[in-house]
Amino acid sequence: MFFLDYKPPKKIRALFIAHYAPLLLIILIGPLTAIFGVWTLPFDQGLTILIGIATFLFGAIFYFKWEFFWHKTYTGQLVTHGIFSYIRHPHYTSLVIIEFGLALFFYSSLAILIGILSIPILIWSIIDEEHLLIHQYRKDYEQYMKKVPWRMIPHLF
Repeated sequence: MFFLDYKPPKKIRALFIAHYAPLLLIILIGPLTAIFGVWTLPFDQGLTILIGIATFLFGAIFYFKWEFFWHKTYTGQLVTHGIFSYIRHPHYTSLVIIEFGLALFFYSSLAILIGILSIPILIWSIIDEEHLLIHQYRKDYEQYMKKVPWRMIPHLF
């Protein structure tokens, strides 16, 4: 599969790691809650785990739909249709959804904290990426930003 052999270009590897490190930390730290009974959430455990599973599945489906769409559609041009007609950064949105789904599934307050701390990293990346996109696509991207004002979540951000 095309996405399994993906290697980010050297110039963005550090940023790539920064995006996925919180997700990996959640996967590594989350099970410790169950094993040692630490950092538990103050909610009904069964319901929280079910909500976590549903949230994770939604995020994973969202991620793979974006991934397949992107690889099928992108050939160097500005993509503004499909999911991009609603939000400008569906990849980052899917990562946040997956992180919080896993944190709830693991019933871990520490995993939730890691998810929260990942948000400023993603926002910083989005703003930096948008500067590059404005430089690359100029007026087309500026018009797209006006047409689609939401970076990650429609009517919120």
